[in-house]
Amino acid sequence: MKKELGRAMDVPLRSLRERVLQTLLFEAGGLLLVAPLVAWAGDVRAAESLVLLVALSAAVMAWAAIYNTAFDLVEAHVARRVASARPHLLRVLHALGLEVSSVLATCPIIVWLTGLGWWQALAVDIALGLVYAAYGYAYHWLFDRLRPVQG
Repeated sequence: MKKELGRAMDVPLRSLRERVLQTLLFEAGGLLLVAPLVAWAGDVRAAESLVLLVALSAAVMAWAAIYNTAFDLVEAHVARRVASARPHLLRVLHALGLEVSSVLATCPIIVWLTGLGWWQALAVDIALGLVYAAYGYAYHWLFDRLRPVQG
């Protein structure tokens, strides 16, 4: 097992600095894109939608750093490939996996901050997840093109 992990580590991964930059830019872009949509769709003030999205972003940022690193390690081990060389189908699975797993962290936050019931919060969370999954696919594709993994 240790020998196999060593071979996976021969495939370069993003540095901690690069991972932090990737995550912060992703969340900032998501806030700029989604906050106006939430305000419009929820018929709430922009400030209220921004508070909700900042809380959700903080929860998801912590989870995304763990998820993305684990995904990259597994991909390096199994496919011996860097993240920036990820094929289309795996990019789709990566984006959807992050959004589905993020629901566990964010649904309670939506209930707490909005006063919605659990089913309504789940519907909001799913809608946000679909928007962010599409955004995540596009963002990570562009990030990988502009800042490929250096070996």
